Amino acid sequence: MFSRERFDLEFKGDLAKTFLKTVSAFSNYNGGDIIFGIKDTGEVIGIEDVKAGCIKIENMINDSIVPMPKYNLNIKKKDEKSLIILHVNKGVETPYYYSGKTYRRSDTSTVEVDRLELNRLILEGMNINYEEKESSLKNLEFTVLEEHLKKVVGIKELDLDILRTLNLYDNRGFYNIAGEIFADKNSLGQMGIDIVRFGKDINHILDRESFLKESVLRQYDKAVEMFERYYQYEEIEGYERVTKELIPKEAFREALANAIIHRVWDVNANIRISMYEDKIEINSPGGLPTGMSRDDYLNGNVSSLRNPIIAGVFFRLKLIEKFGTGIIRINREYKDSVVKPKFDIGNNHIKVTLPIIERDLLNLSKDESMVYNFIKEEVELSRYDIDKKTGFNKAKTIRVINNLLNRNIIRKIGNGPGTTYTID
Repeated sequence: MFSRERFDLEFKGDLAKTFLKTVSAFSNYNGGDIIFGIKDTGEVIGIEDVKAGCIKIENMINDSIVPMPKYNLNIKKKDEKSLIILHVNKGVETPYYYSGKTYRRSDTSTVEVDRLELNRLILEGMNINYEEKESSLKNLEFTVLEEHLKKVVGIKELDLDILRTLNLYDNRGFYNIAGEIFADKNSLGQMGIDIVRFGKDINHILDRESFLKESVLRQYDKAVEMFERYYQYEEIEGYERVTKELIPKEAFREALANAIIHRVWDVNANIRISMYEDKIEINSPGGLPTGMSRDDYLNGNVSSLRNPIIAGVFFRLKLIEKFGTGIIRINREYKDSVVKPKFDIGNNHIKVTLPIIERDLLNLSKDESMVYNFIKEEVELSRYDIDKKTGFNKAKTIRVINNLLNRNIIRKIGNGPGTTYTID
C-alpha cells in the first residue's frame, strides 16, 4: 500500500484522460504530483510499458491543456512494479483550461471552478490581486486612517505620497479597492462586519450591530468595543479595580484581524461575529488563500497572502504582529485554559471559535476528568490505550472522547486504527 491521496497528490491506476482535469487544477493553484500505477486505495499495481506511457501522457497534456503547463515525468520502482510520476508546477499564466473548462482541487477531489473563481484566476494571470483593481470612487477621504497613523507611526499629516507608500493609491492616478476599504466611506455594500449577541439560545437576540460602508479600521475598532462590553468586567482587588476577561482580548483581536486580512473582498458577504454566553464565533467569507493548506494556516507557514496590501497596512498599524502568526498567538492566549480555540476551515469560509476560558476541570465530569488527565500525562493515547487505563468499555470511551472533542479540550490525530488523541 502507498500513502494516501492529498490535495497535492493524486493516484491513477491507468492512463485514462481523467487525470488532465487534475493537471489543470495543479497548474492553476498549488502544483502537485500525479502517480500512475496506483489505485486510489493506495494499492500499487504498476504500469506495464512506462516509456510508452510517458510519451502518451506528454502527448495528452500537450494536446489538451491551454496554455501549456510546466511539468516533468519520472519513473520509479515500488514493490518491483514501475510507476510514472507526473509533477505539475504551479503556473503563472492562469487560468489553465482542459476542454474549455478550468479546475481546482477540493481536498482529494478535482472540481470545476465557478465563474467567480475563474475571474480570480484571470486576475492572477495578469499579476493583479483583487485589492489592486481600480476603485470606482475618485474622491476618498481618510480621516480614520490618518488618526491611526498619527497615533502609531507618528505622521503629521496623511498625503498622497503616504497613500502611495501604503499601496492604496496607484502611480497612474487612481485609488484601488484596498484604498476604498480603508477610506472613511466606501461603496462595498454588504462587505462589512455583522455582530449578534445571543442570550440563552439563538432565538434570543440581545444586541445586534452591522458596520457597513465605512473604513475597515472603524469597523475593527467598533467590533473590539462590542467585545469589551460583553467579555470584560472589573473586580476590586485590594484597593484597585482590575479588568478581567472571560475571553482573551488579544485572541479576539487576532481572530478579527485574520478575518479581515484573509477574507475574499469580491464576494458580497459580511464577516459574521456571533457572541454567545460561552463562546464567540468569527466567520469569514472565503476559504484559505491559493496554495495554502490547513496545516500551513494553523502553523503559520504563510507563503502567500490573499490581500497583501490590506495585511501590510494592518502590520504598519501594529494590529498584527507578523504575517502568519495570528493563529499561533490565539493558541498562546489559551495555553492555561482547559478548553481551546477551534478552527473550522471550508472551501468558502473560515470560522474561528473562541471559548470562555476554563482554567480548571470543575466543568468536566468525573469520567471526562479521568480521560483528560491520562492523555495529559501520556501526551498521546489511542482509544484502546484509554480503554486499558480507565477500565471503560469501548462504547463508554468513545462517548467520553466525543464529549471532549466537541468542547475542543482534546485533539484527534489521524484516522482509522491509528487514531490517537492529544492535548494542545
